[in-house]
Amino acid sequence: MIARFSSLKAFFTYTFLLLFLVSFGQKIPEGNYVKVVEGFDWGSAVTKVILPLNEEQRTFDHSNVQVVAERQSECFPQNATGLKGERSILFSFISDNKGNRVDKGNHVTLVMAVGPDLSIGSPMQYFVGCGGTKWVNYNLIITDQSSGQVWDQEHDSISPIVDQFDLDGTFTYKDRQPLTYAAYKPTIAASEKSPLIIWLHGSGEGGTDTTVPLLANKAANYASEEIQSIFGGAFVLVPQCQGAWMHNERGISTWGEENDVYNESLLALIKDFVNKNPKIDENRIYVGGCSNGGYMSLKLMLLDPDYFAAAYVSALAYKSKFLTDEEIERIANNSIWFIHSADDPATVADETVIPVYDRLIRAGAKDVHLSLYEHVVDLYGFYGGKDYRYNGHLSWIYSHSNHAAKVIDGKYTSVMEWMSGRRK
Repeated sequence: MIARFSSLKAFFTYTFLLLFLVSFGQKIPEGNYVKVVEGFDWGSAVTKVILPLNEEQRTFDHSNVQVVAERQSECFPQNATGLKGERSILFSFISDNKGNRVDKGNHVTLVMAVGPDLSIGSPMQYFVGCGGTKWVNYNLIITDQSSGQVWDQEHDSISPIVDQFDLDGTFTYKDRQPLTYAAYKPTIAASEKSPLIIWLHGSGEGGTDTTVPLLANKAANYASEEIQSIFGGAFVLVPQCQGAWMHNERGISTWGEENDVYNESLLALIKDFVNKNPKIDENRIYVGGCSNGGYMSLKLMLLDPDYFAAAYVSALAYKSKFLTDEEIERIANNSIWFIHSADDPATVADETVIPVYDRLIRAGAKDVHLSLYEHVVDLYGFYGGKDYRYNGHLSWIYSHSNHAAKVIDGKYTSVMEWMSGRRK
């Protein structure tokens, strides 16, 4: 039946209510669940699950609820263990269908324990020899043992920050291999143009699924409220290559001894993105990355040292012995902040960041900094526990969390605060 309206105001009121109900009031189907995926220092995890209830409630007792997770992938070896197990529920609250807390509603959100050693909580896995980090089939069976109610069909998956990115960017330079990218546009209203933060992934996050570099090591955090507020709103660009940034034409990592196959395409992608987004401040373009991405950040500066206002480089994978004195002098006037761990087993500090930093200082660099940590630790003392140590290669944790800091010009300054003030 087509409704008749006595006034234009009534029509718009009805339309708004209808759209509101469709968008926000729609109940998750019975027996279905929505999982919430978030990025952490160690990788991604399913942190919450949203369930529909038979009727509106104000409270929910989860003491008799069991959550069993199963992870499946053709990349897992046949003798793999720990692929099925029970998830620990920390607490629950009545919510809407998006997991927002409400006083009374017909959904409940279960909050589950996560941590670097709780692999059963992760919907991703790094596979050696099987394409790096990939999503796995992550299935849940949630049972209310007091009522017999079961939720075992996934209805949707939510990633709070990642869902704000455009995930479908593609770019092809000449006849080169296409690059994919994720992009975020600032929501903070800027009176002037906004800066651009570029993040380049490590070797494990290559491919064509742009959610992987955003979630596999928390790179989406550059779109977080905390970091966005430092810049007064910033665009975020996360390019992705199908292999590794350091690969030469034979698909072998170069460490800087010969040219890689991606740097020209990547620089063209960045400039194309800037040209298509006139709200970007071309005097405030910042490039950073970890490991392979750290190598490529330095490579881009060597390729066009006048284009970037600053670089923030974690776990640098460019060996000093492959940088000529001329190349060191070419970037000595640039603003660069290196972040590394002394116990990094993959990009050994004595071969990479320490001699590169020392050579830049000797070449007269005035705005080059090094945060050299002894170890990479759990900053919160919670997820891994007190004094928990990650692999020393994961120094990008200190970048994503904006932890790296030092006294500059008499003021204690974090890496993101420092970068926000750099202009070319």
